[in-house]
Amino acid sequence: MYKKTILKNGLRIITVSQKETQAAAIFILVKTGSKYETKEISGISHFLEHMYFKGTDKMKNLRDVAEKLDKIGGSYNAFTGEECTGYYAKVDSSHFDIALDWVADIFLNSKIPANEIEKERGVIVEELNMYKENPIMHINQLWKEVLYGDQPAGWDIGGTKESVLAIKRPEILRYIKNAYRPSNTVVCIAGKFEEDDVIKNIDKYFSVMKQGKQINKEPVIEKQTKPQIKICNRKTSQTNMIIGVRTCSIFDDKHYTLNVISAFLGGMMSSRLYEKVVDKMGAAYYIYSSNENDTDTGYLAVSSGVENGKIIPVIETILKEFRKLKTQKITEGELRKAKDNIKGKMVLGLEGSDSKASYYGMQELMTNKIITPEEVMTKIEAVTADDIINVANEYFVDEKLNLAILGPFKSKDDFKKILKI
Repeated sequence: MYKKTILKNGLRIITVSQKETQAAAIFILVKTGSKYETKEISGISHFLEHMYFKGTDKMKNLRDVAEKLDKIGGSYNAFTGEECTGYYAKVDSSHFDIALDWVADIFLNSKIPANEIEKERGVIVEELNMYKENPIMHINQLWKEVLYGDQPAGWDIGGTKESVLAIKRPEILRYIKNAYRPSNTVVCIAGKFEEDDVIKNIDKYFSVMKQGKQINKEPVIEKQTKPQIKICNRKTSQTNMIIGVRTCSIFDDKHYTLNVISAFLGGMMSSRLYEKVVDKMGAAYYIYSSNENDTDTGYLAVSSGVENGKIIPVIETILKEFRKLKTQKITEGELRKAKDNIKGKMVLGLEGSDSKASYYGMQELMTNKIITPEEVMTKIEAVTADDIINVANEYFVDEKLNLAILGPFKSKDDFKKILKI
């Protein structure tokens, strides 16, 4: 079970006690990310995440920041997404006070030194280059672009080389003031700890955060009347592709049905698409499906790395499976397998204190409501074969169908001919 505490300044604390573990994890999650940015400061959320490791009054530089938890064998990091930025640490529970002091210090007291900003620009530009030069990574950005185009939801989370080089220190400080407010921040702790002491200490550290107006993201515009295609022409020995459909937000319960569809379609080695594309066709090393749901957007997509000469047959095979969803009832055996697969992965995925902290904290941050794993499993269990057909007929249609390709292709013509559900 979990406990929710709200401080006077509006900051939310979620505690998830695990007496059976010897570890403890703390996540600080802020409801801001690349969807909250403008083009001029694209990438600033990610830039700031980097800068929070550059030193405080107590920890003077990056080495001091890293060494404090390295000395006790802790794991720590940060991440930036489209709607969330997070900072976390996981330690032996006997060292939890050190971890809390560490993460609070970098979150509240980072100096953001001007000389480090200049150095970090080059680091981030190289990070952007790394993602772009890796086809498996870059195809995910192309997928966002074909879905959302030139708006925050379609931009690279890291920004562009031009925007990263242009961001100034006053803009970063202003962004902290406007985006990092207690009302849109969640501190989540999971593992072995003394709950009352932890809540008092968090209050001691984080009560300094001031209430105030926070920035909001612009609503995502989704306009589509026919299948859309985006091709990045690159001389490669393998074509990387993502094909899928726009779906719903996390607030729509149909996303549970979509999770079941994703599981039996391409969520496991015995899934329909793995069997056909990898086992029978021998056309790909990997193929998998995923269902992603944010607060205002969603999609179900199939990703694969395909032999160049077999890209058309593979896409046709995937589309055939999409069509089947709309008319052919899934068997009881396949439905049972998909549900048990989802539930089993959830149980295993929530074994660690860090995964628990992330799960509970992200739900509170994104939806202002926590649905327990048991409640999620109940909703998954309630999905029927008829639900799958109904949801498929709503979302698996031409006007929601999209394709991103990275490989040795220039023309869209051959793909346009087959891109129909």
